[in-house]
Amino acid sequence: MSTSDAQHSADLNAQTVSAIAHLARLKLNDTQSAEYAQSLNKILGMMESLKGINTDDVEPLKSPFDHPQPLREDVVTEQNHREQYQAVAPAVQDGLYLVPRVIE
Repeated sequence: MSTSDAQHSADLNAQTVSAIAHLARLKLNDTQSAEYAQSLNKILGMMESLKGINTDDVEPLKSPFDHPQPLREDVVTEQNHREQYQAVAPAVQDGLYLVPRVIE
């Protein structure tokens, strides 16, 4: 499939947008469908132009920043209240809440 064939098969029309909106349970009028089709076709055209860019010698970025984001210390700030919370539970075993089986 050539690039022009791929471009034509990717073009969206108002009917296609309306069908997708129906599947997504969205209500669009004819004007909105046409506007969305035009907007989506612009996005798809931009994606097609990005496919043509040679990125063979470009290293992937780990972060868009020059320096890595500083991380905070991993320090416990909350107390463990499990026993207090489970004291009022109807059934507990080995630190877990027991509940009735709902699916057999």
